[in-house]
Amino acid sequence: MAAISEVRQQDSAAGVVLAAGGGSRYGMPKVLVEDGLWLRSAVAALGDGGCGDVVVVLGAAVVDVPAPARAVVAEDWAAGMSASVRAGLRSLRDDAGYAVITTVDTPDVNSEVVQRVLAAARASSSGLARARYDGRPGHPVVIARRHWPLLLDSLGGDTGAGPFLRARDDVVAVDCADLATGRDIDTR
Repeated sequence: MAAISEVRQQDSAAGVVLAAGGGSRYGMPKVLVEDGLWLRSAVAALGDGGCGDVVVVLGAAVVDVPAPARAVVAEDWAAGMSASVRAGLRSLRDDAGYAVITTVDTPDVNSEVVQRVLAAARASSSGLARARYDGRPGHPVVIARRHWPLLLDSLGGDTGAGPFLRARDDVVAVDCADLATGRDIDTR
């Protein structure tokens, strides 16, 4: 029985939507944009993309999250994206073998992108993968559970997993430009 449980954990994925920020450049918390359309899009991309558990990290604005997601509030959200990543990872269930992390402000990232990046992480020996769009890194990023402690130790300030991923040479870059722009929308 333990072997079956370990196999499930190795393959299962949980999604994290980073949506805690105040959106100062945008003029409002992005979780509220278009009456929550961006939030619904991110949750659907993760859920339909293979994540059995989806967590939305909230902070500046606390809203009801769409099913099947569940909300977690990063009380220290103003400290930056690292607080959101930390809250999201710590809230994931014990059976998650991979974290698929995306942001609420990349609304054209869809389930096909999530599926492609997750498949690449699962197929790699590192368990690390990151979407790329026309040569630039973007979201989602996929991080196998065995890396979470080191990632959590490396977090600080207004950066997410980027510094952790850039410091490694075993992250699979997954071209997704044929599926989405991956554009992070910071201004109206």
